[in-house]
Amino acid sequence: MLRLILATRNAHKTLEIQEILGNRFVVEDLRAHPDIPEIIEDGATFAENAKIKALAVSRMCPGLVLADDSGLEVDAMAGAPGVRSARYAGEKATDQQNIEQLLQELGKRAPAETGPRTARFRCVMALARDGNFIRTVEGAVEGEIVQAPRGAGGFGYDPIFQPRGYEKTFGELPAETKNQISHRARAVQELRGCLPVA
Repeated sequence: MLRLILATRNAHKTLEIQEILGNRFVVEDLRAHPDIPEIIEDGATFAENAKIKALAVSRMCPGLVLADDSGLEVDAMAGAPGVRSARYAGEKATDQQNIEQLLQELGKRAPAETGPRTARFRCVMALARDGNFIRTVEGAVEGEIVQAPRGAGGFGYDPIFQPRGYEKTFGELPAETKNQISHRARAVQELRGCLPVA
């Protein structure tokens, strides 16, 4: 099996990527490398942030490094929260605080009875090795924002995002289902073609 380092300390994200990749890779993240400092994500796009993280970590760790930058884009909010999804309600905001902030803001711009609540999750992954950028891949899943959080599964905005064609939110759907249709799953599918064979 091949070793793949994820440029994240988000345990939820690591678990999700490991489950999507299956047993082809031994996946570890930056929790195994406490000496690596926090990386400043100051890019204007998901792709820029993913590339910043992948290159920074690949300069400090040998082997393949994969960075993921992802978030929620709400049409009625001009694509917000976008790259600020994890920090929408503040730099140290919790998932619940971000959800509350988004629902409050969306309610002003697209009331349930009058406006569209269409949205998408977007994910861009960047692959690097030894300080050299290899490529980026992207995945997205369309859906809508529901009125109130539903379900205790997933993380981030999952309890308020209902993917198109489903009657349950990502917070309600089994992880196996989410990991087949999510933005991250679609990005990983694009990535498989440029990963070495174990």
